This record gives sequence, C-alpha cells and structure tokens, in this order.
Amino acid sequence: MNRHRIAASVLLSAGALIAGVLTAASPSAAADTPASFRQQHTQGFWTAERMRAATPLDITAVPGVTRAPVATSAAPTRIAPTAASASPTAFPQAGGAWTGGGAVVKTSGRVFFTMGGRTASCSGDSVTSANGSTVMTAGHCVKYQGAWHTNWVFVPAYNNGSAPYGQWSATKTFATDQWAASEDMNMDVGLAVVAPLNGQTLSQVVGAQGILFNGGYNKRMYSFGFPAAAPYDGTKLVYCSGNSGKDFLLTKDHSLGCNMTGGSSGGPWFQDFNETTGLGTQVSVNSFGYTFLPNRMYGPYFGNEAKAAYDKAQAA
Repeated sequence: MNRHRIAASVLLSAGALIAGVLTAASPSAAADTPASFRQQHTQGFWTAERMRAATPLDITAVPGVTRAPVATSAAPTRIAPTAASASPTAFPQAGGAWTGGGAVVKTSGRVFFTMGGRTASCSGDSVTSANGSTVMTAGHCVKYQGAWHTNWVFVPAYNNGSAPYGQWSATKTFATDQWAASEDMNMDVGLAVVAPLNGQTLSQVVGAQGILFNGGYNKRMYSFGFPAAAPYDGTKLVYCSGNSGKDFLLTKDHSLGCNMTGGSSGGPWFQDFNETTGLGTQVSVNSFGYTFLPNRMYGPYFGNEAKAAYDKAQAA
C-alpha cells in the first residue's frame, strides 16, 4: 500500500479544500519536466456559470508516515512586495470576510482548472517574481493523483462569477519535486506562470506580495482564501489570523486556528502582514486539516524545496 495513503480515515483530505463539479476535460499537454506542465490557453472556457458551479470535492490525498526533511536551518531568503493602502481589522480571527481592503484584495484570487472529468477551484496569490507573472498556490491545485490539471486560470479579486482584473491563463504550472514525485504533504506547494493580458503582466495589474523561504515557525500569521463549502459560498475573500504553531502529528507544516472550508486550498499565509497596507510576506499556503482537529488549518513550510520550485517558475 502506498504509505502516502494510510491514515485516510482520520484525516481531512487536501482535496477537501478544493472545489469541483462534473464537466468535460480539455485535452492534456506534455510536461516539460516531471515537476512542471505546459498549459494551453483557456480563452472563453471559464464562463461565470462554470466558475460559480465549482463546488467542494473530497479526494483522498493524505500525509504519509515518512517524507523528505524540511530545511529549517538555512538562511532566510526574502523577496520584497509592492505597495498599497487599507484599513485595519481584527486579530485573532478564526474565519471571516476580509473587509480591510488593501493589496491583498487584488493579489488574492480564485484558481480554476479541470481535473480529469471535473472542473474545480482553489485559491492563489500573485507573488513578486522576476517575470512578474507568478501565482503561488498548493501543489494539489496544479497536480493530483499523478495527473496535472488543465484549463488552469487565476482570477484575482474574484467576485461571484465576475473577474474585475481579468482571467489569467497559465502557460506553465509547477510543483515541488517532492509533490510531483509522490504527493508528499510536507511539500504541497504549486505555482503557475500566467500569460500577459492586454500587454501587461499580472503584477503590473494587481501588484504582488513578498515571499520568504526558511523563515522559521511560531509567527503571527494571516491566512486568506476563497472557501466555497458551508458556511462559505466562494463569493468573497475570507481570512484567519492568529499565532501559528507547528504540526505535532504527521507533518512539519505550520498550524493555525482557522475554519475555512473547501475551495480555500492554495490561499496565502503571511507573516509580517500589515493590516493598513494589505501587504505581507508569504510563507505558506492553505493545504489540509485533520478531521479530529476541527477549525485548524495546516500549511507547508517554505524551505529549500519550495524555493527551488519558485525559482523555476519565476525564470519561466
């Protein structure tokens, strides 16, 4: 038995944070490397109706007993964000609509893709990068059960079927080598490089958040996403905030009190988040939860493995 599938009866699957509904899948494209996938453009595929129809879907990816070590001793690597303004809101917060405004409203968005015979959704975030076109999300939001998702788009500031800043089609999607090879939950990190729209890059239109690798544990943390399962409906940006910890069970993930549900996978976790500007330093993404520990979210540690995937994406 695949050791990455044991303990399924006690874990909320990573896919429980995905959203999906049956529809026709698009033709697949060949991957450039085992940890990347060349996407097709998806003009016109994601109608408002298709986006609204992306509802929660449970799948069975769970943490295994053994997995690659997470590098926590390396020197921190920080990439700086852009600027904006907003108003403050509450800390801590177990889950509620973000009303503060600021950069995070535009950099965060919903991710839509086809997975086998289904359409599905996650969350994502525009991050500072050399190409100005890089979206950070979860590994299972780009590849799952050995197959790369297709028809992949990012919709920043998604608003109930509308795309105020456009739909950004991925030209290539990436995951950590460890996620691509064995779907190791410690390395549930994915990225996408999106094509320009109207001659502009993603970061030129919506801005970008800073990112930090090997930044350590036990931080004040803010998590964002677009949960679509009850009590949420996928129409608004939701956040959680609090003092994070470290998973003491099966992974080396960050842990945060948070009640976000299906569809929030891939949404950003920030330390050093400024409620006034809506800017932070991204250090993780929404990944999974345990069924016996409700209202707690887990996100992978951004170590050397995540940095390697990010470097491949921003250079693409």
